[in-house]
Amino acid sequence: MDLRNIAIIAHVDHGKTTLIDVLLKQSGSFRDNQRVAERAMDSNDLERERGITILAKVTSIHWKDARINIVDTPGHADFGGEVERILNMVDGAIVLVDAAEGPMPQTKFVVSKALKIGLRPIVAINKIDKPEERHVEVVNEVFDLFANLDATEEQLDFPILYGSAKQGWMALDPHGPRENMAPLFDLVLKHFNPPKAEGGPFRMLATTIEADPFLGRILTGRVSNGIVKPNMAIKALSRDGKVIEQGRISKVLGFRGLERTPIDEGTAGDIIAISGLTKATVADTICDMSVTEALEAQPIDPPTLTMTFRINDGPFAGQEGDKVQSRVIRERLLREAEGNVALRIGETPDADAFEVSGRGELQLGILIETMRREGFELTVSRPRVVFDIDPATGQRLEPVEEVIIDVDEEHSGAVVSKLSERRGELIDMRPSGGGRQRLIFYVPTRGLIGYQGELLTDTRGTAIMNRLFHNYSPYKGEIQGRRAGVLISNSTGEAVAYALWNLEDRGPMMIDPQMKVYPGMIVGEHTRENDLEVNVIKGKQLTNIRAAGKDEAVRLTPPIKMPLEKALAYIQDDELVEVTPKSIRLRKRYLDPNERKRMERAASAANAG
Repeated sequence: MDLRNIAIIAHVDHGKTTLIDVLLKQSGSFRDNQRVAERAMDSNDLERERGITILAKVTSIHWKDARINIVDTPGHADFGGEVERILNMVDGAIVLVDAAEGPMPQTKFVVSKALKIGLRPIVAINKIDKPEERHVEVVNEVFDLFANLDATEEQLDFPILYGSAKQGWMALDPHGPRENMAPLFDLVLKHFNPPKAEGGPFRMLATTIEADPFLGRILTGRVSNGIVKPNMAIKALSRDGKVIEQGRISKVLGFRGLERTPIDEGTAGDIIAISGLTKATVADTICDMSVTEALEAQPIDPPTLTMTFRINDGPFAGQEGDKVQSRVIRERLLREAEGNVALRIGETPDADAFEVSGRGELQLGILIETMRREGFELTVSRPRVVFDIDPATGQRLEPVEEVIIDVDEEHSGAVVSKLSERRGELIDMRPSGGGRQRLIFYVPTRGLIGYQGELLTDTRGTAIMNRLFHNYSPYKGEIQGRRAGVLISNSTGEAVAYALWNLEDRGPMMIDPQMKVYPGMIVGEHTRENDLEVNVIKGKQLTNIRAAGKDEAVRLTPPIKMPLEKALAYIQDDELVEVTPKSIRLRKRYLDPNERKRMERAASAANAG
């Protein structure tokens, strides 16, 4: 059968998953009466809640006499590791660009990876039904982007389609005909070549991994050479050609629509999934017993942020979750690192803590949220950047990100001054239509920790920030952290409304009445720079003598709510976020006040020394 393997790559929210929905419907992959969820490819709960794609997934459709395997990729820079691997499986890519926003940081990132491995993309200008669309300028911007990324002449001669995935049409002309997706299907068959089928014994590079309760470990990849059948004897080779394990294939699965179905054989060029191995992981070569050379795997960009995951050693440990031991947390983190090559897990001198390094706050936040829903209890530290050392000069280097902020003109001054405080450097400032401006900065990753919430406050929720790793550059100096101290509980019990009401002049609270507290737990923010211990469980002294006037009614100001990402950005180095399936609490690293003071003195002595 005529076969094509393509990926759809784009910036977050430019319409990849919606486009695949329409392609599946129009190619007849669903029955007429079949109920299909919107954004069918975003299958896990967190993807649905947040409206973003986190994991790359494969689907396949029939058009005329050909089968087209399509890979849906994440659009967020934190999950770029998924995209880097996936591009090895495909022979072509559709670059989807928003007709109003134009190419954005993640577009630049994925296009540079696609051009580097020699793909010749199709450019699809999506959302042309928007009133603020500007397709002529956007096409020029895409061409400039390709040229800046050193595209070859063949790659610069890209075909262009215009359309709206939401309305279900694509056409060679921006004005239509606005009928269906047939022009896109036809262009895919015409522009992209079928995969090259090389002879020789079976070889396949594993690009994604997942665990199935019935089949065990499932590895997905594209067959490079030969044919693979169930019950065939195979082995797994690491990147340097060492044998990791030998075994037999229990099932060969092909992608048919949204389903994975068992097939009798997988042929060279097809994207398939196999089960039967227990140790092989992403970037390993699965091959016939006679093969000795591993397939080349793309190197993955290094992680830029690291966090410490620890056991929950607070007084309420084990009350809300059932997975609390360091052994269980360690196994879960190592399992995550197997399938997610952009993540690194390291041991620490403390047996109950692990260093987890990744691409950004969102990636690590998603991992913590996933573990929390699985019943884990853990405490996590503030994110820290991963520094590097220049081998030539011995100078300390830190990761710097390219940040693009689209904002109303009236708020641009506030954005520039805030990012300057965070050691950001303004590179470009230009109008982006509709009274908005596009600001481009180079900002140290350290300076961006916790900035998203501040940006939305400064711009009344109108700014859109996109960021992408730029390079490592010399250390930019200290960045001012949180200026306010915190209010710390000094006793165990339930918070009382009367006590919270009396403490309101000390600063805003973070807890509700009747919430359980313990010594060392952070219950609010202090109005001054120092930390203050307070008693939030002290009730009103009641007597049997009635006052002439009525008792004053207790009216509490609503507390500050701290969702996970906000809590991670808020804490300082001597504080932790305690995460359980039901609660997110902020606490001091050392709960005992005497130990806290001792550690503070030791830290200040070390800094002075």
